[in-house]
Amino acid sequence: MKIYHCIGLMSGTSLDGLDLCYARFSYPTMHFEILHAETISYSEELKNKLKNAMYLSGEELTKLDVDYGFILGEFCNSFIDTHTLKNLDFIASHGHTVFHDPKKNYTLQIGNGQVIAQETGIKTVYDFRMQDVILGGQGAPLVPIGDEILFSEFDACLNLGGFSNISFSRNKNRIAFDICPVNIVLNALCERIGKDFDKEGQIAKHSKINLDLVNRLNQLSFYQKIPPKSLGIEWCNVHVFPLLEEFDLSTEELIASFTEHSATQIAKVFAENSIKNVLITGGGAYNSYLIELIRSKSQTEIILPNTHLIEFKEALVFAFMGMLRIENQVNVFKSVTGATKDHSSGIIIP
Repeated sequence: MKIYHCIGLMSGTSLDGLDLCYARFSYPTMHFEILHAETISYSEELKNKLKNAMYLSGEELTKLDVDYGFILGEFCNSFIDTHTLKNLDFIASHGHTVFHDPKKNYTLQIGNGQVIAQETGIKTVYDFRMQDVILGGQGAPLVPIGDEILFSEFDACLNLGGFSNISFSRNKNRIAFDICPVNIVLNALCERIGKDFDKEGQIAKHSKINLDLVNRLNQLSFYQKIPPKSLGIEWCNVHVFPLLEEFDLSTEELIASFTEHSATQIAKVFAENSIKNVLITGGGAYNSYLIELIRSKSQTEIILPNTHLIEFKEALVFAFMGMLRIENQVNVFKSVTGATKDHSSGIIIP
């Protein structure tokens, strides 16, 4: 049996900061333990750079890829020093998604892995998505490999982050897909009224829902598509934000209506797939009003784990994917992404 000590890095679409998870894995028994984890917040300057990265020129984006790689390396070094980490076999980095359009055969996560390896002096695994897109897959979601192996006691796993995504097993195949936007839209709306996010869903809870808007959102064609399917900010910019602007509503009403929409879509997926119980993680798990709405619309038992898993499950799973890649084992399922085959994805440096 081998023991790996590693750091998983995750930067989500909600741009809260960088999640770092130092974990121990046993191979091939696949047991894990989270030893240390923290989120390092982004400066306003970096947050804005990442948010607007899609509008940069090719040269500017290339520079940001390298600059952000240095930042990730510095964050890792700080994390290692803070927790006096001695045993460290590798770093696995998701990077920050700028573009994601698998229909056109591309996806881009910046945060150059070669720079991270150079800055830290530690083997680095990165770029987990592009190989899947080349193989005809959606390049997302990737976390279901961890759901299947590390959290098999749950009927399904739901992540509530920038987007909500679910994974579950049916007929010995792992099925996973994005359900709908969540914090990517709610946080953008909250910024209009000077808040980073809707804490515990209190804005939505005490604001009026516009059912006409909710119905229009529910009619978007993405929700009629069968999996595999995934979402990106580009989809929101084309389909969601323009629709919100068609309605003469206060920002608070938009937040309430979109929260209702998200809960409706999530509960619908639970019902359609006869989900008995679900493990919910991600920042949206702290939106108690959203959780309350989902419960009210569903018969599914909702399980909220400890804060480490709520906040760092995705970073943990990318560390796990890095370990599988180093062992040259499958870390992406074709049943999840629609790729032509199961495969072991990620670039290893050195």
